[in-house]
Amino acid sequence: MPHDIQHYMRPGILQLQELPPLSLYIHLPWCIRKCPYCDFNSHGMAAPQQAQEQTQMQRYLEALQADLDAALPLIWGRSVISIFIGGGTPSLFSAAQIDQLLAAVRARLRLVPGCEITLEANPGTFETDRFAAYRAAGVTRLSVGVQSFNDAHLQQLGRVHNRRQALAALQEAHDAFETFNLDLMYALPGQDMAMLQEDIRTALAMQPPHLSIYHLTIEPNTFFAKHRPAHLPDDDLAYNMLDALTDATAQAGLQRYEVSAYARAGHRCVHNLNYWQFGDYLGIGAGAHSKLSFAHRIVRQVRLRDPQRYIDGALQGAAIAQEQEVARKDLPFEFMLNALRLREGFRLDDFSARTGLPLSSIEAPLQQGIERGLLEQPEPGHIRPTARGFDFLSDLQEMFIP
Repeated sequence: MPHDIQHYMRPGILQLQELPPLSLYIHLPWCIRKCPYCDFNSHGMAAPQQAQEQTQMQRYLEALQADLDAALPLIWGRSVISIFIGGGTPSLFSAAQIDQLLAAVRARLRLVPGCEITLEANPGTFETDRFAAYRAAGVTRLSVGVQSFNDAHLQQLGRVHNRRQALAALQEAHDAFETFNLDLMYALPGQDMAMLQEDIRTALAMQPPHLSIYHLTIEPNTFFAKHRPAHLPDDDLAYNMLDALTDATAQAGLQRYEVSAYARAGHRCVHNLNYWQFGDYLGIGAGAHSKLSFAHRIVRQVRLRDPQRYIDGALQGAAIAQEQEVARKDLPFEFMLNALRLREGFRLDDFSARTGLPLSSIEAPLQQGIERGLLEQPEPGHIRPTARGFDFLSDLQEMFIP
């Protein structure tokens, strides 16, 4: 349960002159079935149209409202610059349910004019007719989880859609939204360069304003971690695939502005940029994470993970499972973990503004990064990763671990 607001406002060691921009993340935890590579907090719901499932989904929406009500004192008076509805598969919820959810948010929070509202959606015959209705409900940006256009790869990845459904969903997203994102994965089991190039050609033919490209990684506690797929591309082939993707996207007018994000001018994701620039975010929903700044401290929270426990807890005003202040010594690494993912890097002034720390706290690793050719200073007061720093990003970020 959140402390009284006075608890967060008490004196402390940090000195934040102003609070960063604030985003809202809403987690909807169900999908048709769990993908074998997925380590997100998602839970299978094979028949979302059944009466029992609909009752649970409705109670979940009520729990989200109660969770937001309990959190309001911590963000009172602050405007929200973006909302991201992630999952799971949020598009299992009907447009009417999403409309109800966004109406509840608008009644409680001040959204900036033109606030970006993203909804994650997966291709599938039962969903494609919904995209225009989501637009009417107030969603401004769709993120479509395609992953691949190759039916064999889609089957290996446990996706519930096929190539034909993916193309139909993207066409609908293109028709209903001015901006949308397409998720694509590479280094898939048995994938060679020709297969990857076919995927990227197909993706770019749909003219996505934004593309997110992820290397398939085997995460702990996933099905793939226990049953490793055969014929995964080796590191050299995976690097060549990434080079081919970056070249093809650049020729199509998409700029790589973050490690895994490519966008046309004016279509960068406001929500994700706020994460990478060490902005604040309130996360509501099962397992959602928050990072909230106050004048003298930065606090992280995690909501209860199991959907039913979350519903019960949130409706009683007790949705939070963990809460901790970020230790002063950990702030440089936490900031760099995000900011160095951006191709253009960050301004030194922003480091002090977002962490409340003096520049002396990062002087030594900054100098070391510049000497090792991983960082550069294009102009005074501005730091960014070099091309080499981008390639060896984890090495670069690790230099800021206390």
